[in-house]
Amino acid sequence: MTPTATGTAPAPTLTVTGTLRDRYDEILTPEALAFVGDLHLRFAGRRHDRLADRMRRRFEIGNGHDPRFRDDTAHIRDDPDWRVAGAGPGLHDRRVEITGPTDPKMTINALNSGARVWLADQEDATSPTWRNVIEGQLSLFDAIRGQLTFTSPEGKRYEVTAERTPTIVMRPRGWHLTEKHIDFTDRNGRRLAASGSLVDFGLYFFHNAQALIDNGVGPYFYLPKLESAEEARLWDDVFTFSEEALGIPHGTIRATVLIETLPAAFEMEEILFELRDHCAGLNAGRWDYIFSMIKNYRGRGARFVLPDRSQVTMTVPFMRAYTELLVQTCHKRGAFAIGGMSAFIPNRRDPEVTAQAFEKVAADKRREAGDGFDGTWVAHPDLIPVAQAEFDAVLGERPNQVSRQRPDVTVTASQLIDVHIGLPITTAGVYGNVSVAIRYLEAWLRGQGAVAIDNLMEDAATAEISRSQVWQWIQQDRVTDDGTPITRELAENLIARVLGEVERTDGDRFDDAAEIFREVALGQDFPAFLTVPAYARFLDEG
Repeated sequence: MTPTATGTAPAPTLTVTGTLRDRYDEILTPEALAFVGDLHLRFAGRRHDRLADRMRRRFEIGNGHDPRFRDDTAHIRDDPDWRVAGAGPGLHDRRVEITGPTDPKMTINALNSGARVWLADQEDATSPTWRNVIEGQLSLFDAIRGQLTFTSPEGKRYEVTAERTPTIVMRPRGWHLTEKHIDFTDRNGRRLAASGSLVDFGLYFFHNAQALIDNGVGPYFYLPKLESAEEARLWDDVFTFSEEALGIPHGTIRATVLIETLPAAFEMEEILFELRDHCAGLNAGRWDYIFSMIKNYRGRGARFVLPDRSQVTMTVPFMRAYTELLVQTCHKRGAFAIGGMSAFIPNRRDPEVTAQAFEKVAADKRREAGDGFDGTWVAHPDLIPVAQAEFDAVLGERPNQVSRQRPDVTVTASQLIDVHIGLPITTAGVYGNVSVAIRYLEAWLRGQGAVAIDNLMEDAATAEISRSQVWQWIQQDRVTDDGTPITRELAENLIARVLGEVERTDGDRFDDAAEIFREVALGQDFPAFLTVPAYARFLDEG
């Protein structure tokens, strides 16, 4: 678009370029698109500023400037009096939350699961095909109105039968992601891909906020990948504008922020403060947090190199420090502390695997409940009783343990970056990372965002760990415990091995997945997120 003959700029607009399939017009209404357009008009520029801040911060850390607690916000941390809004209706008891994508079958399974909360995930557990983005919105639209059913290709019918369904907390895409099937033309006539965050949030909020309130709950969100208080302030301003635009009382929205980046761990109180009118709590997003540590310290030398992914557990120093600080920070401010997702999942065809998964998940949730967390995540319905038993043992009849203040916790900046684990990198660990990343990416390219691989639930965050470790091990000239140098040649041999081992079918995406892996794990440059180039170049479905 160009300015008109009179010199005036065109009005900002949204343009849908994706294919309009059955019922898409119920989500992409003119009114909904106008609302999402208003969000872009007011907030797209600030989004770009915040993304530029991220790049500067990563550059500083990479050049030797360790993150620290901010001096300019010390007055916020030192003020004992402020509190966050806290739990909204339906969020007072969050002891077990189930996570998963928003396709109809998974939506129905989540609503029937018996969990207290469902994280309806439009982010790391969803491959952002155009179908998944819009049909996920349709699933949520129907579920909120009690009209969702699904019949599988085999003829099996799914419907919501639970008397009590979980409270829905929707997770939009992070600030860094775009929606290439919707364009935003700004006042200067520049046409850019829309923000995935604003599209996901805006469509869901516009269509469902009042219906959720009428159902006795509210429009609730999980906010991913935040790195600073300024990013939290941007979300808070989006919330305030949206409530005013739809005539909904200020503070109706409740957000739970995932602390899953290293910079955010140093600004937890500030993030709570900026969102205080809309904030319910924080979540310990463990897998992205490990990835963020690798990403930020990938070039800082051998002492910042982690061992095999399986050895980076919740009890290693930097993970222990971060979760202890999160619980203390949340409860100090009246916020809920929600634990993370153990990746172990049961296998209904293998009792031994299932028993091991139950044992490991129980131990993980026992530690979280004992540390003061108010709830936790699981990725499979069969794990809900296991997790709930551990939280029931600590909570009893209480809905949460926000009153537990944890004055015994003192966490320093150096403890948050203490990555010393003292374990080696193994050849099996290198192979495992290559295999998991390629198999996950292949499924992601076919539209699956959460994938069971080797009895673990893999999503974009765990794939990020796998590829970033390979990149760092190569760049830092690491050697495995049996003396094998970790090189690009070794990685190429492992790629060939993986491609020779997987079952190939017509139309599979393994060759594309291997090409993506080479780009994000073997290249000289390090893409900040593997999903960005993969989405731009390989996810063509429109």
